[in-house]
Amino acid sequence: MTTRHYSLPNLADFDLRLLRVFHAVVHNKGFAAAQDELGVSQSTISIQIGQLEERLGMRLCERGRKGFHLTEEGQIVFDASLNLFRAVENFRGMVGNTRGQLIGDLHFGIVDAIASNQEINLHRGIGDFAQLAPEVKLHINVSSPQELLQGLMEEHYHAILSPMSRLHSSVRFIPTYLEQQTLYCGIGHALFELPDADITLEMISQCAYAGRSYMRDWQPPQEIEFKHQATASHMESIALMIMSGSFLGYLPSHYAAQWVDAGQMRPLMEDTLSYHEQFYLAYRKSERNRAAQAFTRCIRQQMETDPDAPKE
Repeated sequence: MTTRHYSLPNLADFDLRLLRVFHAVVHNKGFAAAQDELGVSQSTISIQIGQLEERLGMRLCERGRKGFHLTEEGQIVFDASLNLFRAVENFRGMVGNTRGQLIGDLHFGIVDAIASNQEINLHRGIGDFAQLAPEVKLHINVSSPQELLQGLMEEHYHAILSPMSRLHSSVRFIPTYLEQQTLYCGIGHALFELPDADITLEMISQCAYAGRSYMRDWQPPQEIEFKHQATASHMESIALMIMSGSFLGYLPSHYAAQWVDAGQMRPLMEDTLSYHEQFYLAYRKSERNRAAQAFTRCIRQQMETDPDAPKE
């Protein structure tokens, strides 16, 4: 599309709808993947993106056999749209606050495999908030710890719950709970039938290991050198590789319990090779959104281990 040199149109509701379509396409990395979120066909999405490009007079993205990617102009428009939507939500929130209402959208980021940990009461905190603020639309997204923290600092999230490898001065980190990570093998693995007393660190180091792609700087217990043969970004993928009988891997103990009870997995040298990860509830120190503040209060009341000891 050739860039046209004419004045940009004043933003109308129509433009905002098109920008939200564009935002969904970028978030889902393509037209096809955005269909479920938008609830319309791929052809309709294509027409709407074309309308937005026509309105703005620029090509926003390339789509075709080579895949989807943003143009330089498209990236600028996408970044600007994030600022626009945040400003709109802040406006709605501030106006709602003056009327004694909690309204708008609340974006919460978490790592995966949390729901099976019933002891942390996250579900109760979410329930408390839903009762307190029924007009707020809650969005929960699952991602890696690094992406969650980056998204929080870039204001894509109002709050996140995750282990942290680094802290940041602009973010308040509230320690919530410790999660035990245990090494497992699956039925059919060479170590599955061996008692722990017959297993050595040397034997474990010779087995194929499935690690988490976002834990490149992780130091394993006992300084054991794992034989990294596979990586995955989600716990479910790690669990599948463990159950294949071909890989060892770490999982949260509460998450793996279902397969251990079914006889499909077993822990290895739990007393020696297990470790604990500290989870934090994190939010920006500059957060002024009343709904976000209410949400973090609900979660903290259910989860935090020491409410008087926030980490800076």
